[in-house]
Amino acid sequence: MKALSQLSKRRGGFTLIELMIVVAIIGILAAVAIPNFVRFQLRSSASEGKTNLKAIAVAEEGFFSEFMTYVNVATPTPAAGMVSVKTPWGVDCTVAVPNPFCIIGFAPEGAVFYQYDVQAADTNADMALDVFTAEGQSDIDGDGTFNNWGYFKDSIDPIMFANAIAGNFCMVVGVYNPITAANDLFEQVGPCGPNDGRSAF
Repeated sequence: MKALSQLSKRRGGFTLIELMIVVAIIGILAAVAIPNFVRFQLRSSASEGKTNLKAIAVAEEGFFSEFMTYVNVATPTPAAGMVSVKTPWGVDCTVAVPNPFCIIGFAPEGAVFYQYDVQAADTNADMALDVFTAEGQSDIDGDGTFNNWGYFKDSIDPIMFANAIAGNFCMVVGVYNPITAANDLFEQVGPCGPNDGRSAF
């Protein structure tokens, strides 16, 4: 009878070794899962840059089709330096001299991780801006290294892109191509260099 009572008590709990094994398993799972989750979050946030740059490119093309010129947005917007938290867009389109993004009709939905600008130029001296580079820059992971996206357009030479220009953030002409390891992609949103884009995280 006494042995049966002791057995019942034994079945009612865990030994210290069993608890330590469970804690060790949870620790191992957390060590693997948390970095992967953080990396997934960063890559998800980085997709904002691609989405907004594509929208900027579409807005510029729409403006160009009507007025035969692109719009230069020389000052990065938002003006505040980018950190690893979202920043309000902060553009007022009702003022007398609005931000050039208001002219092309671009505004993101809510706060942003990236600063955006458009470097447009007149390459054939006809008083119209005929090429542009749209850019986005951020430090999403807060490590002091910027992550840059770019989009290059040359309306004068859409085959060879001989007139394409570099920007403030994308200092080499063309989007980086991981297959050729060169900046030879145009008219598509992509990383400015091998250390940019979602592969940086």
